[in-house]
Amino acid sequence: MLMLGFAGFLGLLKILLMALAAFGLLDAAFRREDAFRAADKQNKMFWLVILAIALVVSYLFSILSILPIAGVVASIVYIVDVRPAVKQVSGGGGGFGRGRRGGSSSDGPYGPYNGGR
Repeated sequence: MLMLGFAGFLGLLKILLMALAAFGLLDAAFRREDAFRAADKQNKMFWLVILAIALVVSYLFSILSILPIAGVVASIVYIVDVRPAVKQVSGGGGGFGRGRRGGSSSDGPYGPYNGGR
């Protein structure tokens, strides 16, 4: 009974790690190439290859081996370090699941702020 619960936990963990790598891969695919260079990170193709390998490795291998752990580390590095830097350089727009919003720096939560006029 305990082994069945542990196998279920590992299955859920495997799905979570695959989702993490897939999110990073899709996000990197929708970012602009010049934003990676402007953020002084590796180029877009490098991250696409690394995250694709992380996704495939997390699908093919057991969670308890070293390759999926390396894939998780690569996914976390992309999401925590590279993604915010590229997002900041590109103005926060673009990317996976993000709509483009216009506006100026003086816009408040309910529209433009006109200084009480």
